[in-house]
Parts: sequence; C-alpha cells; structure tokens
Amino acid sequence: MLVDRKVRVAFCVGCAAMMIGGLGFRMAVARLQVFLKKEPVPLREPLDSVSATLGQWKQVGKDATFSDALIEELGTRSYLDRVYAVDGDLEKGFLQVHAAYYTGMIDAVPHIPERCWNANGLVMRGQPVVRPISLDRSAWDLTTGPVQPGTGLRYPTTSVRDAVTRTSVTVNLPLGEVEMTVSAFQDARSPSLTNFGGYLFIANGAMTPSALAVRNLSFKLADRYAYYCKIQFSARLAGDEEKAMAEFERMTSELMPHLLSQLMRCLPDWPAIEMNQTTPSTLPTP
Repeated sequence: MLVDRKVRVAFCVGCAAMMIGGLGFRMAVARLQVFLKKEPVPLREPLDSVSATLGQWKQVGKDATFSDALIEELGTRSYLDRVYAVDGDLEKGFLQVHAAYYTGMIDAVPHIPERCWNANGLVMRGQPVVRPISLDRSAWDLTTGPVQPGTGLRYPTTSVRDAVTRTSVTVNLPLGEVEMTVSAFQDARSPSLTNFGGYLFIANGAMTPSALAVRNLSFKLADRYAYYCKIQFSARLAGDEEKAMAEFERMTSELMPHLLSQLMRCLPDWPAIEMNQTTPSTLPTP
C-alpha cells in the first residue's frame, strides 16, 4: 500500500521527536538527581527481634504466624504481630501490636482498620480521629544526633539494649510529631466492648499518622530509597466510649516509647542512608 510522502515525513518526524524527548527526559532526570523508581533497603534486624519486655509491658503468648494467603494480602513477609500486657497479666490491660515493613515500591493502599475491620463484621463508630501519643522523652538526646540535610532538623537519639547481646546501642529516632489515627468499632456480638485501632507510620526517617501522607514521605523525588513501617495498636475495652478512648491512649503512651526505640534498632538507619544516597554499596545487605 502506497503512503503519501508527506505522511511518511510526518511519521518520521514524530518518531524522532519522541526519541529525542525521551532521551532528554532521561538526561534531565539524571542531571537533577530525581529518582522515579525507588530502590529497596533491607531491615537491619527482623521485626520479631523486638524485645519481649518493653518497660512494664511483657509479651503474652507467641507471635502470630500468618498463612500464605494472609501474607499475600498483607503484601509483606516482614511483620510482627504480638500481644503485650502489663506485667504479663492480661487482667491488668493488654495491647495487640502489629508492625509491617514495606520497601521499594510502596503499597498504594495501606491496610488500616477503617478499610479492613468492616470486612470482619465490625461497625465503625464516627470518623477516625488523630490523637497525640504522650511519650516520655527523658531518655532522648535532642542535641547531638545527625542533622537532616535540607531542613536542618536534628534527629533525636536514644540508647536501646539488644535483647540477645545485652549491649546498648544508640539509635536515631524519626522526625515528626508522635500521633496516631484512632478508629472505634462496635461488634454486635459484644455490645459492651469498644474495639479500638490506632496506627501511625514511620517512613524514610519521619513519622505520620496519615495513610495518605506516608506516600509523600516515602516518594520524595530526591530519595533513591523508600521504605515505610506501619505500627498499629488494637484493644477491646469495656465501659463508656470516651473513658475507654482515654484508657487506650494511656496504654499506647506507656508502651510506645519502649517500642519505638526497639523498632528503630530494626528499621534502616535513615540518616546514614541520607548521607550515602549516591553510594548504595555502603548500605547493609539483607
């Protein structure tokens, strides 16, 4: 089939323009040090190495082990699902702690209570609310940690004891306010109890209670690497919902400072990664 010469010329010009545009885009991305595809960074320690004793909170029972189907739904094999109780006594109060680690390509839809618990027959009461977690920062060093490039903010540091070696190591803590998004649910089978789910994220060295904001933290164009860790607390509490919410906040505030330092021993050392964004060979291997 014969094609008009003008059509052939236009086709060739269009192809050339696309090739030049694609090459120019790649050159611009490289020159500006923009990373559209993020590289994974491994955990320093597995999440289940978090200590079984966190202050007055002690592990009860064994860690939950998910089936392959649940792991596929969760989207990661790096997770921790554990129950902590005051002095190891469930009667004194307990929290279920769930942590899940993602790296490289960030899950577009994090698994959070308001999206998942309804599917299990629970009915959400009201809308999710962002609540502060009142942490004891007396063991934090706010003056000598590394400084984040660009913002000038200094990472807090603290010491944490390794559960196996019993030696203390210094860990860098994430930046940002310590807040969690909390949802309350009712179970028709247990109307006297309120089910609470509270969560926050640690992503590329910062914290956020928002499932939307976590993508902004993890996908900064200048960052070669990307990770986030979801931390979720769950509890079933009796009594007036407002008082039960206050009790839930009290328990999470007691547990969180001990849990946070242990988790940061496991998660990537983001300040070190920020200093070596262009030299991935310096990062630890899985």
